[in-house]
This record gives sequence, C-alpha cells and structure tokens, in this order.
Amino acid sequence: MGRVVLVTGVSRDLGLRFAREIATDPSVDRVIGVDIVPPRGDTAGVDFIRADIRNPVIAKVIVKEEVDTVVHMSVIATPGGVGGRVTMKELNVIGTMQLLAACQRAPGLQHLVVKSTTTVYGASNRDPAMFTEEMDPKRTPSSGYSRDAYEVEGYVRGFARRRPDVRVAMLRAANIIGPDVQSPITHYFKLPVLPTVLGFDPRLQFLHVDDLMAVLRFATLSDSAVGTVNVAGDGVIMLSQAARRLGRTSLPLPSFAVGGLGSVLRRGGLADFSPEQVGFLTFGRGVDTTRMRAEWAFEPQHTTASAFADFVGSLPPGIRAPGHLASADHVLAGLTDQLSGGDARG
Repeated sequence: MGRVVLVTGVSRDLGLRFAREIATDPSVDRVIGVDIVPPRGDTAGVDFIRADIRNPVIAKVIVKEEVDTVVHMSVIATPGGVGGRVTMKELNVIGTMQLLAACQRAPGLQHLVVKSTTTVYGASNRDPAMFTEEMDPKRTPSSGYSRDAYEVEGYVRGFARRRPDVRVAMLRAANIIGPDVQSPITHYFKLPVLPTVLGFDPRLQFLHVDDLMAVLRFATLSDSAVGTVNVAGDGVIMLSQAARRLGRTSLPLPSFAVGGLGSVLRRGGLADFSPEQVGFLTFGRGVDTTRMRAEWAFEPQHTTASAFADFVGSLPPGIRAPGHLASADHVLAGLTDQLSGGDARG
C-alpha cells in the first residue's frame, strides 16, 4: 500500500502545486488537500477537504482518511489576504498547534514535513556571514511572520520529542522566486522604482520554486530526510545587482522613510512591506546549506543568480500594465512630496 499524504494550505499556489505534483508519484496512493477555502486552480489527483486546522476536527480527518504523511504548508507570510495580523497569527500559530495535537493522537502517522523559512534568523547588523541550522537569531523575533515561524518551529521540535516514532523534517527555505510566484519579494521586484535603504546593499539569497517542489518531494518520500535543514540556491546576489538585472532605478531612502513607503504601498495594494521585509532589504541574510548537501544529498538545480534570472526572464515587457505602472509612479511621487514637505522628519 502506498502513502496517504495530507497537505495543508492548498488554497495558495505553492500548496496546491505541491499537492498536485506529489499526487503523480507512483509511491503515493492518495493526496488530501486541506484548507479553509477551496483552491482556485486545477485539483486533479487531489481530494480536497474543507477544514480549518485551528479546529480539532482536523484530528478526525487524519484518522478517518488513514493519513500516514502530513506536509504542513499553511504558515502565511502576509496578513493582507486573511483579514489582518490577528487572523494571520491564529492561522499560523494556533493552527499549527492544533495540527500537531492531531498528529500526536494519530497512531498511523509516520512522517511530518514542515515548510519553514530562513526568516526565523531575522536580519540585523550583528548577523554572521552565513547562518547554520544550530544558530539562533541575534535578536529573537518579536512580531510578524518571523515571530510566527519561530513559534511554529518550537512547537514542531516539541512534537518530535513527544513522538520519536514519527520522522520529522523541517525545511528552512530561503525567499522563493521564479515564474508566477506571488510573494512580498516578487511584488517588490515588480515595482517600477525599487526603494532601498540609504547606505546599505544587502546580500540576497533565493530558492527557485522548482527546487522548492523538488526538496519538498524529497523530504516527503525519503526516510533519510530528517531534522531541520536550510534550503537555498548556491551563492548570493547584492540588491544593487538585482536592480541592474531588472533594469530598475533604485530610490535610496532613510530606513524610517522605507517603512513609511511600505505603508503607502500597502494602502495602494502594490506591495506588502513588513518590518521583516525592511530588515531584509537593509541587512540581507545568508544561510549555510552544507547539511542540505551532506546529510540530505539534495542539490538545487538553480543557484541564487540563475533563480533570479529565471524570474526576470518571465516578466512581461514593462512588468505591469500601463495603468498599474502609473498608479505605482503616483504612489512614489506622493511619498516624495511628503518627504520633501517635511512629513518624514526624524
């Protein structure tokens, strides 16, 4: 009998794409996709069950469907699509707690895979050149997505101690990039002008979306995939290099002004700037991937540079429709007017 895999977060593109891909593997009998709203895309090969992982009913789903493998992909990076920060934290943290409680009570569960993020390391002027998996952030995250991911990882480690019979794999993925990826960093790179933090040129590290799918598949099906592993394309690029490859003009601003711009862009629906995003665009972040290669024997097909090049090559001429470009230019012009008028005084 083959695997029965439950994938959370299938209403979002990455979750649904992975559910569809793992369903094609001959060692998998069934794939069950779970979310609070139905997926928008093709669900061929995936049995969708409408369920909220914050509700204990998820335990009944796992037992009734005889799930032996859970892939948790529903930790949300931005609050905009779920109605605000409070709901985002409930879905991320409370949802994970309930899901893990359900997994703990499921005697047939054998494998748990959790997609985490390198955002747990934060971004500060005290960071090492490369974070290894044993390192903690120099400043414990206090809010937002990074705080949620930090708490989620703590609950996953607790589950692993309570259920040593379950193979647990946790992937700390670098910023995902590639054609059709919708995320805060891809929205940022689609702006007609790139706001940057004056005096800083951060190192950026990316993971191509195809490599994310490949490493998730490996972690789901391979018994050798155990523990917490950094996953990223080889190498880094500087933000200034990224701007040149995009053919973009940079707009250097003081850090407080970049935060103000983020608020303006959020209200305009053009990009979602969080404190984590501003920190990343100030100090950058690099992670060591030795464990990924040595212990998991996984090698991404794309480097950071080639992943970014594929993203750039997928963008249509002009990046956005003329109306969208005009609205973005209007927002940036409005911010410039505010700054020149003294609204951004320190």
